[in-house]
Amino acid sequence: MNSGLLRSAGLGLVTVAALTLGVAGCRPTPSHAASATTGTPLRNMSGTAAGGGACVFVKPDGAQKLGHVGWGFRITGTNTWEYGAVENPTNKLYTPPGGDIGAWHTTGSYARMLSDMSRDAHYPGHSTHPYSRYRCTGSSTSDVGTAQDMVRQVERRGFLVGVDPRTGKLTSRDCLDATYDVLRAYRTRHLTPAPKLYIPNVWVETLVLWSDRTL
Repeated sequence: MNSGLLRSAGLGLVTVAALTLGVAGCRPTPSHAASATTGTPLRNMSGTAAGGGACVFVKPDGAQKLGHVGWGFRITGTNTWEYGAVENPTNKLYTPPGGDIGAWHTTGSYARMLSDMSRDAHYPGHSTHPYSRYRCTGSSTSDVGTAQDMVRQVERRGFLVGVDPRTGKLTSRDCLDATYDVLRAYRTRHLTPAPKLYIPNVWVETLVLWSDRTL
């Protein structure tokens, strides 16, 4: 997909307007089970093949149906995955660096990751329905160390949807930015660009060659 798609000022203003009307981008809001989706399951996601792998977890009804996303990546050549999200429990459009943005991450097997995400095991009590959809892909390239460094960066950099008070620029540092930045640092194959202020549910649909499953 063209990385410039939806970069237009019109979409940016619509997105910000929606967020300003009470949708603090990626905030945990009540959601319902996602409709059944189709997709080809990936092989060796829980095995120990040499390649890497990445997953995106989705709350489709999060943020007033704009969507909320989290991430997972495979420790290459093992059955261990690192996964997490930025949950933004305060629902604020801006939280400065060092503030509570509901950032968390942990490690576990592929099966444990799916179980944890399906019940909000590491950030419970903020949604009547936790992550209900996930998309995964194998990756012949991977950089676990750089991805782990990025996890620490996104957990420290605060949360923003709108005008950055430090620069005066219209931008974002939300759940989608965190997910995309971590998976890009991992060098995930088939990762579609995610421009600033992009709508999570729209971005999820651009992931070509990723499986598509319900939790």
